[in-house]
Amino acid sequence: MSFFAYLLRCADGSYYTGHTDDLTRRLGQHQSGECGGYTAKRLPVSLAWSQEFVTREEALAAELQIKGWSRANKEALMVGDWERISVLAKKSFMKKGGE
Repeated sequence: MSFFAYLLRCADGSYYTGHTDDLTRRLGQHQSGECGGYTAKRLPVSLAWSQEFVTREEALAAELQIKGWSRANKEALMVGDWERISVLAKKSFMKKGGE
């Protein structure tokens, strides 16, 4: 069985991050408003990024990490710009008092 972390682009331009074991079914649930909450109020939504993982724990860890990211980091992830993600992560670390 596979698990997925995913990012949705909502109609209002915001992003939603989640994880699931059935990406196609979950997207349908979000599109129909069945999931309720955040995405139901921002329809339609579209899949902006997803990644497959071996375990649910890995997918959940990715979801939680991405939820903590800035909008700029999420947009870099969507286009696969790992260099930009690295630069943004360093800037964030320095703002928090890192060396």
